[in-house]
Amino acid sequence: MAHLFRDLSLGHSKRETTPPPPPLTAMPTTNEAAADLPSPLGELASQLSLSELRLTAYEIFVAACRTSSGKPLTFIPNSDSPGHHHSPSSPGLQRSLTSTAASKVKKAFGLKSPSGSASKKSPGSGSGSGTGKPRRPLTVGELMRSQMGVSEAMDSRVRRALLRIAAAQVGRRIESVVVPLELLQQLKLSDFIDQQEYDAWQKRTLKVLEAGLLLHPRLPLDKSYSAAQRLRQVIQGALDRPIETGKNNESMQVLRSAVMALASRSDGSLHESCHWSDGFPLNLRLYEMLLEACFDANDETAIIEEVDELMEHIKKTWGILGMNQMFHNICFTWVLFHRFVATGQVEMDLLYMADSQLAEVAKDAKTTKDPEYSKILSSTLSSILGWAEKRLLAYHDTFDGGNIDTMQAIVSLGVAAAKILVEDISNEYRRRRKGEVDVARNRIDTYIRSSLRTAFAQLMEKADSSRRASKNQPNPLPVLAILAKDVGDLAINEKEVFSPILKQWHPFAAGVAVATLHACYGNELKQSISGIMELTPDAVLVLRAADKLEKDLVQIAVEDSVDSDDGGKAIIREMPPYEAESAIANLVKGWIKTRLDRLKEWVDRNLQQEVCTHHASEDSYTL
Repeated sequence: MAHLFRDLSLGHSKRETTPPPPPLTAMPTTNEAAADLPSPLGELASQLSLSELRLTAYEIFVAACRTSSGKPLTFIPNSDSPGHHHSPSSPGLQRSLTSTAASKVKKAFGLKSPSGSASKKSPGSGSGSGTGKPRRPLTVGELMRSQMGVSEAMDSRVRRALLRIAAAQVGRRIESVVVPLELLQQLKLSDFIDQQEYDAWQKRTLKVLEAGLLLHPRLPLDKSYSAAQRLRQVIQGALDRPIETGKNNESMQVLRSAVMALASRSDGSLHESCHWSDGFPLNLRLYEMLLEACFDANDETAIIEEVDELMEHIKKTWGILGMNQMFHNICFTWVLFHRFVATGQVEMDLLYMADSQLAEVAKDAKTTKDPEYSKILSSTLSSILGWAEKRLLAYHDTFDGGNIDTMQAIVSLGVAAAKILVEDISNEYRRRRKGEVDVARNRIDTYIRSSLRTAFAQLMEKADSSRRASKNQPNPLPVLAILAKDVGDLAINEKEVFSPILKQWHPFAAGVAVATLHACYGNELKQSISGIMELTPDAVLVLRAADKLEKDLVQIAVEDSVDSDDGGKAIIREMPPYEAESAIANLVKGWIKTRLDRLKEWVDRNLQQEVCTHHASEDSYTL
């Protein structure tokens, strides 16, 4: 095993740089836009900070980065510059981080790799400087260290310790080594700047053991298990007072005994492995830290050009973390999606990549029955779908003609997540025939109706405000007349802007939209008509506006359904007529009847008066 860490630089690449840049002490902070987007990968019961998780993930990465053939991890540069010496390595390792060919990962997602001076370079990389100083190749290890914000001093300590571990345990697979335990044994106070730094490092390492063996073990743990009790006591004592880590120290022997007893419990696999970082969700959170390193430390929205090589070596941690391709796919989907949200939702390529990666997740979901995977899958997809639906259930508030491409990508992502949740996870779906459920169409139908109801309510408030503002003006328009015009404008905008996008998943998107608006306006009109007792100018204005609106809405529905099997009858059935013309006719009839009744009453009254006058005249003549 000693050969695994002899090449402390973790390989070379073609990319040449000036002397390495100052170490990054912290990763870039992301936008607070993702503050309300908790990780579906699970919360840790331990008090490990993000920086502590990141350092632990880096230690695992360095420990795992070795070739299957057992040769040192070395990347051979293709540079022909003087003084550049090649060292032997297997052909499979002779890859350049700066190949002019597009990244395989980016190609898979349909992305173009920038070229020339505009190329996205990893931190600290470049074409050299004009100072005349000799340039040296950037190594994979340096790239990962820089990307994860690990200081050179800490990196050097970790690699020296791992070299000692390898020398002491020749022939053992790294998966059978409890890395933090061995680091505790190898690193001494003299390896650190001062006591404070050493104590902080030791506490972090013990918290990692606690998280992996006690709080989030791979295999269920009986609390009464003696090794667990011993480990808990040692860790609690060490958090108050640092332990001596000498090989023959009693505390260290107790710690090693308890750790190995817990880590060596078999899960039934054929290979000998120690289970200290492969329990859920600890392994997922550590893997998430590694995947985050694929993003440019200087540009949070960009994936580095060296992503192929970095991803290849990140996958070497699967054995230690208990990961596989399926978990990788769902984790990478989440990391891409979360990065899109956290960086202000400006880099559409991230959303496209997440959507593309979700297609791989859909394939995985159909082939596995792993309960842990299903749990993480459901949690991740629910989080993505929840975020998407927050915007889609009221898409008129979020999108317009200027950002319609963003809406299309979010709809695609949301529908894909919903389909996996319903078709591959839902038991109810399995009990029904596939033909009975069209997940995509149902979701789009819900988004359209919900968003347009919300938009209609906003138009109601706007029309009412307009009415109040114009009440002192001569002949102000009735609220429903104003509303009818606004609804008509909304329907046209829906047809021109949103329906072409939504039609990809729902063939009658515009028809559903106008049917929804028709129903919303119809409810208001019905209440208004029920209160109209006589023909007035305002009543005529409202009814004529309603009649025009209805004709416009029906026309849109008919045009949208022209290719449907039923010719749009289903949508039209959702639009019972307002019968505004009939209402006007009835009001006219009522008005005429009222006038005739009044005229008859007037005539009768005058006739009666004439009769009375005639009788009075006859009586006066008689006298």
